[in-house]
Amino acid sequence: MAEIKGEHSLNVSEELPLSDKNLPKTKRVASLDIFRGLTVALMILVDDAGGQWPMIGHAPWNGCNLADFVMPFFLFIVGMAIPLALKRIPNRLLAVKKVIVRTLKLLFWGLLLQGGFSHAPDNLTYGVDMKHIRWCGILQRIALAYLVVALVEIFSRSAQARDPEPTHLSIFKLYYWHWLVGACILAVYLALLYGIHVPDWQFTVHNPDSIYNGTTLTVTCGVRGKLDPPCNAVGYIDREVIGINHMYKRPAWRRSEACTENSPYEGPFKKNAPSWCYAPFEPEGILSSISAILSTIIGLHFGHVLIHLQDHPSRLKHWLLLGLALLTSGLILHFTHAIPLNKQLYTLSYVCVTSGAAALLFSAFYIMVDIWGLTFLFLPLKWIGMNAMLVYVMAAEGIFAGFINGWYYGDPHNTLVYWIQKHVFIKVWHSTRVGILLYVIFAEILFWAVVAGILHRLGIYWKL
Repeated sequence: MAEIKGEHSLNVSEELPLSDKNLPKTKRVASLDIFRGLTVALMILVDDAGGQWPMIGHAPWNGCNLADFVMPFFLFIVGMAIPLALKRIPNRLLAVKKVIVRTLKLLFWGLLLQGGFSHAPDNLTYGVDMKHIRWCGILQRIALAYLVVALVEIFSRSAQARDPEPTHLSIFKLYYWHWLVGACILAVYLALLYGIHVPDWQFTVHNPDSIYNGTTLTVTCGVRGKLDPPCNAVGYIDREVIGINHMYKRPAWRRSEACTENSPYEGPFKKNAPSWCYAPFEPEGILSSISAILSTIIGLHFGHVLIHLQDHPSRLKHWLLLGLALLTSGLILHFTHAIPLNKQLYTLSYVCVTSGAAALLFSAFYIMVDIWGLTFLFLPLKWIGMNAMLVYVMAAEGIFAGFINGWYYGDPHNTLVYWIQKHVFIKVWHSTRVGILLYVIFAEILFWAVVAGILHRLGIYWKL
C-alpha cells in the first residue's frame, strides 16, 4: 500500500544526487517494516477468517473491531514513511514527479484488484462491466492520502528552517502547515457531514439471489446531520458523484441487527428488513477518504519526530503522550455519544482512536526492536513488511489462490486450496471455524512470510 514498500531510513545526507541509482543505501527502521508486515498480516486474517469469526471482521456500523484498525494503520505507516523517503530527494521537481508516478501506480492497481475485474479466488471468471466497475477501494484511498500529504510535505520545505535544538513543541511549529491543512480537511469534512441535506433516494437491486432482484426500492430520508446507515452525507455524496452502480455491493451493514437474524454473522435478511439493507455503500468513498487523510497527517508527524529527535527517550515520550491523548480523546467522543466510532464514515473519534492505537503499537515495536534489538522475534513480519505489495496482491487480494484454484479436477471446488482447507485443517480440528482460522494463519500468512523471507535473501522486492 502506499509507500507500502517505502524507503524509510535515518541520517541521510541532504546533498544527494538526483538519480535514484546513486542514492545511498541507509539503515532501515526495522520497527516500521514490522508494523507494516503486521498490518498486511491482519488484513489477510480479517479478510479470510472474518466470515467465521465476526468479532475480528468489520463492525456492521458503529463500533471498532480488529478489521477496522487495518486501513488507518496503513495510512499511519504511509505518513511515517513520507518524510523518511522524501528526505533522500532534496530536488523538489524530482520529488513531485516520483509522488505523482507512485500515485498513478496505486490507482491502477487499486482499480485492477478491487474494481471487479478479477473475481479470484472463488469464482474462476474475470472481466468487469464498466457500468458497474467499483471506482473506489483501499489502494485508491491510500493514493489520495499519499498524494495530498506528500505534496504538502514537498511544498512546505522552505518553511522548515533548521532547528538547532529540536524540542517536542518546536516540531509542531516547524511543520505548522501540515496541521493547518489537517484543520482545513477536518472543517470541510464536518461541515459536509453535518450540513448536507440528504433527500429520499432510490436504487435498483442487482442480485440474482435476492427476491427483490430487478426491483426499485425507495429509502426515506429528508434529514440533515444523521450518522445512521441510510441517511448520512457520506453515502449521499458517493451516490451523487460516483453513482450507486459503482459502489461496494456487500457493505458491512448487511450484518447489522436491523438486516439479519444472524447478526453479527452474515445471513438471509429478515422479512421486514428495511430497504437500505439491500443497497450498496462505499466504505472507501469520497468524503470518508477526505477524512482519512488525517490519519496520514498524524503518521507524518511521527515520522518528523523520528527525524528531528535523535535519542530514544525523547522520541518515545512524544509518541506515547500523543498516542494516549488521541486514544483518550476518541474514546471520550464515542462514549459520550458526541461522535460515534465508525469506520464506514471515518468519523473524528475513529481517526483519534485508531491513530492513537497505531502510535502506541508502533512505539511498542520500536522499544522491542530498535532499542532492545529483538528483531529475530518478528522476522516473519519484517519480511512481509519489506515486500508488502507482493503479499498484499498475492495473498490479501487472493490472486495466488485464484491461480491455484484455476487448476481443478472434475469440479471447480476440487482444488488444492480447498483440499488443504478441508483435510489438513477442518477435518483435523472437527471445526470449520477453527480450521479456517488455522489455515489462514499457517497456510497463508506464515507461507507468504517464508516466501517474502526467501525473496529478501535474494534481494528481490516489489516496489511501487
